[in-house]
Amino acid sequence: MRVAMIGTGYVGLVSGACFADFGHTVTCIDKDAGKIAHLKSGGIPIYEPGLDLLVAANVKAGRLFFDTDATQAIPEADAVFIGVGTPSRRGDGYADLSYVYAAAEEIAGLVQGFTVVVTKSTVPVGTGDEIESIFKRVRPDADVAIVSNPEFLREGAAIEDFKRPDRVVVGTTEPRAQEIMRELYRPLYLNETPILFTSRRTSELIKYAANAYLALKITYINEMADLCEAVGADVQQVARGIGLDGRIGGKFLNAGPGYGGSCFPKDTLALVRTARDAGAPLELVETTVKVNDERKRAMARKVIKAADGDLKGKTVGVLGLTFKPNTDDMRDAPSLAIIPTLLDKGANVQAFDPEGEEAKHLLPRVSFKDDPYAVAQGADVLVIITEWDQFRALDLDRIKTLMNKPVLVDMRNIYKPADMRSRGFAYTSIGRE
Repeated sequence: MRVAMIGTGYVGLVSGACFADFGHTVTCIDKDAGKIAHLKSGGIPIYEPGLDLLVAANVKAGRLFFDTDATQAIPEADAVFIGVGTPSRRGDGYADLSYVYAAAEEIAGLVQGFTVVVTKSTVPVGTGDEIESIFKRVRPDADVAIVSNPEFLREGAAIEDFKRPDRVVVGTTEPRAQEIMRELYRPLYLNETPILFTSRRTSELIKYAANAYLALKITYINEMADLCEAVGADVQQVARGIGLDGRIGGKFLNAGPGYGGSCFPKDTLALVRTARDAGAPLELVETTVKVNDERKRAMARKVIKAADGDLKGKTVGVLGLTFKPNTDDMRDAPSLAIIPTLLDKGANVQAFDPEGEEAKHLLPRVSFKDDPYAVAQGADVLVIITEWDQFRALDLDRIKTLMNKPVLVDMRNIYKPADMRSRGFAYTSIGRE
């Protein structure tokens, strides 16, 4: 099949490359001429393990193309995907749908023959109805089906998630559209992947409901970690004890500094606004948002306490800046809330992240180093914020000799408290004695 993918950000580029790997002919379209030129020259604008090889292989095979001009790809397409950004709107938390609607206007002016127009971006309930209205206004004669097909990609594991998903959700009741969507995802039938067809509004809500539930699960175990610290219990054992219950499951029960990234923060806010407007407020989700915001500030206080309550003139080394490992994404990363607080309290901060290039622009007062040991050099406190694999097996004896004081705040519970104490560290973790 022929596919046009509007947007070459995280969702658009990963989805386009994977559809091409399924055997379809895909053109990824973006208004950013510099980004398209970068892709055409073999570059990848985001960090996602394996994406560079996947893109290169499908470009070489003649199935994946990049263009700033949609006038050829859209008229030829069986399906046109909208994969543009939907960031939180400043001031009110609603999803900014301006890019989605602009893409719909452009598509409406170019489609020929029956075309499935698919919203891959995460959008609030009712967005598909508005897109349909745009088509009726711009091209009342267009033969199209507006479909919702939300993405469930985890950054750092996106290719695996696309090719071996838990499920594929498709919001349409139009038989021709269902047939095309089945054909697009036909390779997944070999793995017996469930493909769930729903109404469009139901599909739009499934994405938000899933992300809000996972955000709630993270926030729950973080609050439980605080209780564990207060009563002398171990949150990792608590998480294991409840996670072995098949009704609960062990995923997303790792205590830490709070969730971040491109999805959970903006999606929970957008769902809260949608629910309020619908007269059905989601108080659990509203509390989740509030507790997660406070969580990041609490982590800064944990560092201050480890430094005997005073950071003025002290050096804090930070390991890990991105919101999670195996990505370069800094959106709503806990580090962006924690580090400015440390700086405001008088600390000098030096940091390292394997893919944190963007952090240099977002944290201009931080001194960036080339490896973990340069970060430890002269530090009064060392803080692990993001659990990159290379931080899991540090030469701790070397770290200790490099630091002014052997004080470690481990926000990801990578190391064992007893082992760290035996090595002479003043060690602070999350939800453990």
